[in-house]
Amino acid sequence: MFIGHYGLALGVKKAAPKISLVMLFLAVEFVDILWPVLLLLDIEQVKIVPGFTEVNPFDFVHYPYTHSLVMGVLWGVVVGFLYWLFKKDFKDAAIVGLAVLSHWFLDYIVHTADLPLTLFGSEKVGLGLWNSMPLTLLIEGILFFGGVYLYAKSTRAVNSQGKWSLWVMVAFFVAANLFNLFGPPPGDSIPAMFVSFMVLQAIVLWLAYWVDKNRVAH
Repeated sequence: MFIGHYGLALGVKKAAPKISLVMLFLAVEFVDILWPVLLLLDIEQVKIVPGFTEVNPFDFVHYPYTHSLVMGVLWGVVVGFLYWLFKKDFKDAAIVGLAVLSHWFLDYIVHTADLPLTLFGSEKVGLGLWNSMPLTLLIEGILFFGGVYLYAKSTRAVNSQGKWSLWVMVAFFVAANLFNLFGPPPGDSIPAMFVSFMVLQAIVLWLAYWVDKNRVAH
């Protein structure tokens, strides 16, 4: 799941207008931001196997610290608590924490049976939507464009940048998603993968900041 996570974040903005879009993007992607760091440290492992699923080549060998259900709950509590420390808003802190946890449940839809439930148990789950390109495009498209619609309807532009920056961000996500789906598989260099992930996240967060500062809730 890629753009589906961000679609959820965009949709949540309607229910929690005080939470910045940057924070919501950080929340829904928190474990994916942490994951390449743990890969680089050889704490978690992945293999690149072209054709592993119809959608992507990642064989997630070992990643319980970022992608197990137990750690999803724990990371949600930690990030939600940190948000509360700064904002002193329990409702929004709970929403941020649930946004972190949402990552596991959306991944459950698309991943093969490789998502751990606990840190040390052997049971892994996943519905395997990535084995079908058409269904993956359909579900992620509904999540993403549904979120874009809710965000666009619940905010208004305060200047000209606010009018077109949202569509620049949407176009970037669509282009990046198409490249992920139909472009060449990544190499097996973990440092190179780390750099590419971090650059992508930096661009996405900058776009979120740019869009959100030029739009307000109404």
